[in-house]
This record gives sequence, C-alpha cells and structure tokens, in this order.
Amino acid sequence: MRRSTAVPTILFAVLLAACSNPATDKPKAVTSEAAPSTPAQTAQGEKYLITPQNSKIEWTASKVTGSHRGSFEKFSGAISYNGKPETSSVSINIETSSIKADDPDLTKHLQTPDFFDVAKYPQATFVSTEIKAGGEKGASHTITGNLTMHGVTKSVSFPATIGVSPDAITVESTFSINRKDFGINYAGAANNLIRDEVVLILHVRGTK
Repeated sequence: MRRSTAVPTILFAVLLAACSNPATDKPKAVTSEAAPSTPAQTAQGEKYLITPQNSKIEWTASKVTGSHRGSFEKFSGAISYNGKPETSSVSINIETSSIKADDPDLTKHLQTPDFFDVAKYPQATFVSTEIKAGGEKGASHTITGNLTMHGVTKSVSFPATIGVSPDAITVESTFSINRKDFGINYAGAANNLIRDEVVLILHVRGTK
C-alpha cells in the first residue's frame, strides 16, 4: 500500500517542480519610459573593461512544462569608475546572434523573428543613467539604465551587489524582466505557453 501511494506522490512532486516559475522568488525589474542619458558621466572616470573572458550574461526562461537556461556568448562593455559606484556608470553591448540555449533547436528558434530577430536587431545595449545605494533583497545598490532590445528602448531598474577592489569591479545581479515590454510576444504552443518573465543572471567583472 505504501509503495502504491509513494509513486504517484513522487511523480506529482516532479511535475510540480517542472511547472514552477523560476521568476517567482526573484526581484522584478522596474520598467518605464527611457530616461535621459548622461554621456558626459559615461566618458569620464577610470575604465574597467567587461568581456566574455571575465563576465557572464545568463538567463532562465520557462513555459508551462518546464524551463530552459542559456547565455549570451559575445558582448563587450566598460565601467567608468569615478571613485564610488554612485558616481560611476556602466555600459554593455550584446551581439544578439550569440544567444545560446541548453537545446540547439531552441537556440536557432530564439534567433528568428519569433523572438530576438537577430538579422533585424543584431545588437542589444544597456547604458546606466543612475546608480544609487541600497537595493531589494539585500543588494548593495540599485542600477537604472536604458536597455535597448528588439528595437525597443526602456528604462529598467534592478538590484545589484557591487564590489570594488584595486584591480577589478564586480556586479552581481539576478532579476526578472518582462519580455513583452520589448515586443517579444511569441506565446508558444496553446498547451505549452511561454511565460512572460525571463530571469537574467549577471556576473560582471570589469578589469583594468
């Protein structure tokens, strides 16, 4: 009797885990109209370069039946450091064709007009407009900046933990963002709908 009830219980637990939304317990980015940029601030300060050799831009997306993980493999950027994070800035340029998923067929699909349409929109960019102390869930700061993706530019704010050392600056952040805010509206199959929230995981290390 115990064995007959244990198997359905285990199967239910596995199914429940597969259907869970990975964005549920993550901070949500606040999205609004694009903010005025600060090119003068970006041009100043000591430069710390961001490359795929020292940083990672990863993501987790999900649908009703499960989730997929992936990353962007090609990007470049810089942190302009002005003595403290609050007076500094960060900018990143991402090659959208470098998106990679844990399934080769999904990688190809993400490059099509259903999603990133990489032929039409080959780049995504982020340029910070404000960095302030304090952030959600114990983060040291909140970063706000203009994110351009899929031909749409929005201001996004998200929590991040920033670390400063003599030879490097690190930015660690995990948050969810709504893909539909950037016109990525593909719904998926009727019986396997794709969720709107995508979790971004940033491991940024700027080096001199």
